[in-house]
This record gives sequence, structure tokens and C-alpha cells, in this order.
Amino acid sequence: MSSEEKKGVKLYGAPWYLTVIVCLIILGTMFMGGLGTDMPSTFALMLAIGIPLYEIGQRLPIWNKYIGGGILLAFIGMSVIGTYNLIPTEYITSIDNFTGETNFLTFYITVLITGSVLSLERNILLKSFAGYFPAILGGFAGAILLAIVGGMFFGISPGELVTHYALPIMGGGNGGGAIPLSEIYADITGEGSEVYYSFAIIILTIGNIFAIFIAALLNKLGQAFPKLTGDGKTLIRGAEESDISDKTYTPTLADVASGLLLGLGSYSVGLLFSNVLLPEIFGFPIHELAYMVIFVVILCAFGIVPENVRMGAKRLQTFFTKHLTLLIMVGVGADLDLNELLSAITFSNIVVSLFVIIGAVVGAGLVGYLVGFYPIDTAVTAGLCMANRGGSGDLAVLGAANRMDLIAYAQLSSRLGGAIILVLASVLFSILL
Repeated sequence: MSSEEKKGVKLYGAPWYLTVIVCLIILGTMFMGGLGTDMPSTFALMLAIGIPLYEIGQRLPIWNKYIGGGILLAFIGMSVIGTYNLIPTEYITSIDNFTGETNFLTFYITVLITGSVLSLERNILLKSFAGYFPAILGGFAGAILLAIVGGMFFGISPGELVTHYALPIMGGGNGGGAIPLSEIYADITGEGSEVYYSFAIIILTIGNIFAIFIAALLNKLGQAFPKLTGDGKTLIRGAEESDISDKTYTPTLADVASGLLLGLGSYSVGLLFSNVLLPEIFGFPIHELAYMVIFVVILCAFGIVPENVRMGAKRLQTFFTKHLTLLIMVGVGADLDLNELLSAITFSNIVVSLFVIIGAVVGAGLVGYLVGFYPIDTAVTAGLCMANRGGSGDLAVLGAANRMDLIAYAQLSSRLGGAIILVLASVLFSILL
């Protein structure tokens, strides 16, 4: 590389030497005990860790081409750092709190939902959401079928494969899936809920890891076979030209602020329904983000949001997607304890969990294709985003698949799709246990 080429190299959008100096200052301050654990310090530390990992992943030819690139390496690298305490534990805790207690994850998802839904034209929006729930059910059916196939190699009964493998993985995460599933199990069997939960969370964690890696592989498959995927913003085949971001209007900072205000207002509506007006449907809790998606879809369907506000929301979402996804992958990685995962892994659990994930991908992708969707994008959202650990799992999967603009569909999978699985679980537990 010539001196001119070296001079032009950029890391995280800045000249490479400036980014390196900033990262070294942040890391040096941490190791010398001068960095705080407040939000600005944690934000800075996550970038200082994530940027080098991302840039390394982007520059490793085999890793970047076949496995998942910088985003996936940031996720894996941070789970290694957290597991083996390669930085002081108080900073691991602060990163965990940043995504958890401070709840940057929800703020991030709120911005992405608002921008991704409002960027779609009305007719495309309605068609895509109408065909989405059959794709979710297709993914669940595929997961059950391949779970039974995989379990045949180990002599596991079909009933146990459905109740203890397919349901936990496809249940919409931990708080909205494994925990209520364990309570349903206890009500039906009379055993303690911890009996079911202790196994379900292991299977769910294994499935979540597979979902992230397979999402990265599906992204590579889409690059190799472009006809199987769209532009990563809509599911319907041939609908790419209907995205408002293609229009010539350039949103102002006031438009961006208005888009943010609308997103926060929509999230508040979700909280109102989830906590006060309609917290349960048929006895099952509905998450505030599911209500938020529905509300934003209604706003878009009735065309009552001015175009400049829609464009502002889209502009803000684009900034978050391009420049802050790295923070999400670092935060999610810090939440994963590799030692706990490794101690619970058995060969049968690995194989059956992998079969469940593959079944979800094939089932969702096939049904998605039949209803006019791109199979890869449908497999990622209706398949893999059903088969992960809820909100954080959605972001990790979409980040690995480079499809953050599909967050609204992912949230429908985790939230409303997860509620559907709980209803089905009540029936299946009664029949199979």
C-alpha cells in the first residue's frame, strides 16, 4: 500500500490515525482506572472495543467473505472479553447495564421501527404485513418437523422434541418465551417451573448462537444469489422502488427531530396499551413494542404522517443502523457467558437445536416465497428472529444479516409471534405431556 493509500484509509469514517489515537486514549484511561461507568464513559468504551474488532473482521479475507465480517467478530470478541474478564469487571457490568437497565436496546429498536415502517409506501406495507404471519407459522412448522428428524438420531420422542426443543427456541426469547412457557408447563404438569426453565434456557441459548451465525451465512448467500433477496428494506419481491428514501427530498435536522418525537410518542402508545388498556389478549401478555409496531403501521396506512417527518424518521434510522449497530453487537456479546454455555452443551442438544434453526429458516423462507416475499429476507425475520433471545437476539441476527431495516418484522416475530407460540404451547403441552 502506497503512502497516499495509507493516508486515505479511514476507520469508523475518520482518518485511521485519529480513530486509533481516540481508541487508545479511551482504553488507556480505563486500564489506569480513570474511566467512569456512567453513560458517556460506557458509550466511549464500547466504541473503543467494538471499532478495532469490527475493522479486523472486515479485513480478514476468509472471515469477512464466508463467516460474517466485522459485526460478527465484534459480537464474538466481546463475549470472550466478558467471559474471561479481559477488562475490569466493573466495565463489563456497565456495558451490560447500558443495554439492559439503561435500556439503550429499546431506544435503538424504537428509532428503527419508526423509520423502517414509515419509509414504506402504504400498499407495500399492507401487503407485506398481511403475508407475514403465514411465514411465521411456516417457520414454526419447519422447526417442529426438523426437530423430530434430528431427534430420531438420539432416540428422543417426538413429544419431547416439540415441547423441550422447538417451543423454547421458537418462543420469542427469554422473558416473553422461556419464562412463560415454564409457567404453562408447571400449570399443566404440576411440576416446578424451574424443571422446564433450566433446560429450556440452555436450548434457547444454543439456538440463539446458531441463529446469529446462520444469519451471517444467509447474508453471504444473498450476495452470491441476488435473486433470492431484495434491498434489505422490504420483503415483497420487486417492491424496492417503493421506498421513500429514494425520493429527492433531503430531510432537515428539524425533520429528524420530528421523526424522533413521533417514534417516542408511538412507543408511549405501546406502553399505554401494554401496561393499562390491553395488557393481555386471551390471557397472554402483549409487549409494548408489538403494540408500537401496530400503531406505526396504522399511522402509515392512513397516510396521516407528513412526508418530511417520515423522511426525518428514515434519516435518523439510517444513522442508527450504519453507525450504532456496532454498539448493539458489543452490548449483546457482553451478556453472553461462554463458560455457562459450554458447560451445558451436549452433542444431542447441538444437533437437535441446529435442526430446529434450519427448519425455521426453510419453513419461513418457503412460505415467504409462496406469498411473494424474498426467501432470504423472510427466513431471517420470520424464521431466525423467532428463534433467538427476543429483542437483543433480533438485533444480533439482523446485524449479522446486514438487514437492520427489517426490524419491524423482526419485532412482530419476537413479540406477536412469541404470543402465538404461547397459545399453541398451551394446547401442545396438554396433548404431549
